[in-house]
Amino acid sequence: MAKKVIVIGSGVGGLATAVRLSQRGFEVEVFEANEYFGGKATKLEKDGYFWGFGPSLFTMPHLLDELVTLCGKKPEDYYHYTKLDPVCKYFFGNGKQVETHADKEKFAAEAELVFGEPKHNTLNHLTLIEKRFSMTEKLFLHSSLHKAATYLDKDIFASLGFIPKMGLFTTMDKEHESVFETAEMQQLFNRYATYNGSDPYQCPATMNVTAAPEYSDGGYILSGGMPDLSRTLYQLATENGVKFHFDMAVEKIIVENGKATGVWVNGAKQSADIVVSNMDVWFTYKKLMKDQRAPERILQQPRSTSAIIFYWGMDRTFDNADIHNIFFSANYKEEFEVTFGQKTVYHDPTTYLFVSSKHQPQHATAGGENWFIVLNIPNNEGQDWDKLIAEARIHVQQKLSKHLGVDVAQHIVCEQVNDPRSIEAKTSSYMGSLYGNSSNNLMAAFLRHPNFSREIDNLYFCGGSVHPGGGVPVCLLSAKITDSLIKE
Repeated sequence: MAKKVIVIGSGVGGLATAVRLSQRGFEVEVFEANEYFGGKATKLEKDGYFWGFGPSLFTMPHLLDELVTLCGKKPEDYYHYTKLDPVCKYFFGNGKQVETHADKEKFAAEAELVFGEPKHNTLNHLTLIEKRFSMTEKLFLHSSLHKAATYLDKDIFASLGFIPKMGLFTTMDKEHESVFETAEMQQLFNRYATYNGSDPYQCPATMNVTAAPEYSDGGYILSGGMPDLSRTLYQLATENGVKFHFDMAVEKIIVENGKATGVWVNGAKQSADIVVSNMDVWFTYKKLMKDQRAPERILQQPRSTSAIIFYWGMDRTFDNADIHNIFFSANYKEEFEVTFGQKTVYHDPTTYLFVSSKHQPQHATAGGENWFIVLNIPNNEGQDWDKLIAEARIHVQQKLSKHLGVDVAQHIVCEQVNDPRSIEAKTSSYMGSLYGNSSNNLMAAFLRHPNFSREIDNLYFCGGSVHPGGGVPVCLLSAKITDSLIKE
């Protein structure tokens, strides 16, 4: 008889784990507190407009292809994605604009033309971060950092020799200051700290690898946005026989004689041989395992940034906003420092606008566009979010109007908003942090919770709050690591 696994939560990590385990013959059931699957990769709809809950720039698509192929299926039967060129367009406060490309020569040439940044600076930096990524990918993204056997792997042992070149003892910003001659390029690459919710003025330059996949392989968009990914995972899981229970919040993880033996749901025990939590690790311990000793050192680590997200339905198209991923940047790095340094202060150094209807007109009403605007902000420490949202709305509208030469406020016909409070409520992300713990600490990668419990047998973890971190590709890898640990 097949062993039974209960997965708590159906975010990307939970869905991918359910797919992998069911494919290997486990009987898998998923309990989800919401009425829907997908976590931060779910969909929103209003008045004929469609958005993804989170950004829809898709990197490392081979990870999704690999999972579908593992199930003996063809990726093209489930989804389609398009490579973007340019990947992003940046508007700077001084009026300069630049487009980024996966073609490194093309991007370096444009940066030299627009900013006066010597071409070799850009190429040398991209070569360095790609080398860092390739040398450390297996260790940090594909393996458990918390198993001694990991460090006996000959490939990983070889990568340890590259550590002196990883930029461990300087910050992202300091490295960019030493590499680039122009403030615009320093700021452009500092932005990649937001990919894991960190501060470029604190986190180690090691984190510059977050930009590598975008410049080596490119950025993509799924035909249905990121919700296509969660839909695909859900479809694969159900085809594998996974049972989903929606509107079924787990109340407790049952631990007996040092082993996880199931969960309590609606006052009844659901037995299992293995339990996997895709819930934020903070809530897993503080809500579901109140009677167990919690790893306080890990849980007390600083949390990543959160976001204010505006979802706007626009009644017209904007030809001068002709790129799908657009960043409107401020001129002064002090604004970025205020955002991260004083957590009660709201400031808007960078406004990210994504318009998926440029590729998929069906995501908006005829003649309109669907705008997704995200502001990277501090997590929830009791700020007056209603006041800050109102201020942010005006500030963002003014900034976009200035750069696009149109009063954008006049063209907003519908709106939805998410903020740290609703992000926590909808996705069980403690303090509304989008990526679990921040990566500002030098040892942050080793201070994430492992994908298994050291003290409770048959209890595992996946998703953005545990190793190897947050973001869709990394959550897919989290599921892969968790699956390999259970297999062992």
